[in-house]
Amino acid sequence: MNDILLRSLTGGIFVATVIFSIWYGPYTTVGLFTVLLALSLMEFYRFFKKHEIISVRWYFPTVINLVIYGLTVGFMLELLPLPFIALVFPLLFILMLTELWRKQKHPMLNLGIHSLASLYLVVPFAVMSQLSFISDDEQPLLVCMFLLIWTNDTFAYLSGRFLGRTKLFERISPKKTWEGTIGGAVFTIALAWITGTYIDPQSGIGFWIPAALIIAPCAILGDLLESLFKRSLQVKDSGKIMPGHGGILDRFDAALFTAPFFLCWWLFYVYF
Repeated sequence: MNDILLRSLTGGIFVATVIFSIWYGPYTTVGLFTVLLALSLMEFYRFFKKHEIISVRWYFPTVINLVIYGLTVGFMLELLPLPFIALVFPLLFILMLTELWRKQKHPMLNLGIHSLASLYLVVPFAVMSQLSFISDDEQPLLVCMFLLIWTNDTFAYLSGRFLGRTKLFERISPKKTWEGTIGGAVFTIALAWITGTYIDPQSGIGFWIPAALIIAPCAILGDLLESLFKRSLQVKDSGKIMPGHGGILDRFDAALFTAPFFLCWWLFYVYF
């Protein structure tokens, strides 16, 4: 019970901070996401701090990835003209060139980690930034996506804790169960119905019910993917910044995997 209360308290503060920043405007959202991305990149690179083969340094790649994120978001906000977005491509190659001078035994593995960081973290944060600029009247699209993800996460945890019996993916995450997964999905679909009926009736349940059917499995898969990283590297949590949850990656793992799929669904729904 103490663990649940601690998770609820820190999770509530985190949720309130994210929702407030999105509702307040695009600049506060970008500011918050820049901080969260920086912390996520540092946590990700620290996964490999004691690795016997892979050797990566966090500071230069983190700066490069933050610049790439800044250029992308600046273009989205129409603060930067089109030529600036082209700078992303040479920056990615500069990131690879760092291995020329480091004289490591396994440069290809190190380059793979750098590329994975850009794909796994920078791309989803850029997608979430784009989603935060899309709003229907007074309801930002990203807020609803986060609420569905957090509902799935919360009720999957509670359902699994009190009803869980059948292991979902024991090799990667021994505590996750089918009962928890189903419980999280049911409550996510229920919230999607409420969202489409009362919160965002303009989009309606025709948009939000399928969105929930996309979000629920993506959230679980995102959680499992980060668990795979941590288990393979023998790391318990990505950090300690959020008591009861771990690090930023531990709290954002579901959103990182879900956001690109959700954006695709929104684009198909709008254009077709």
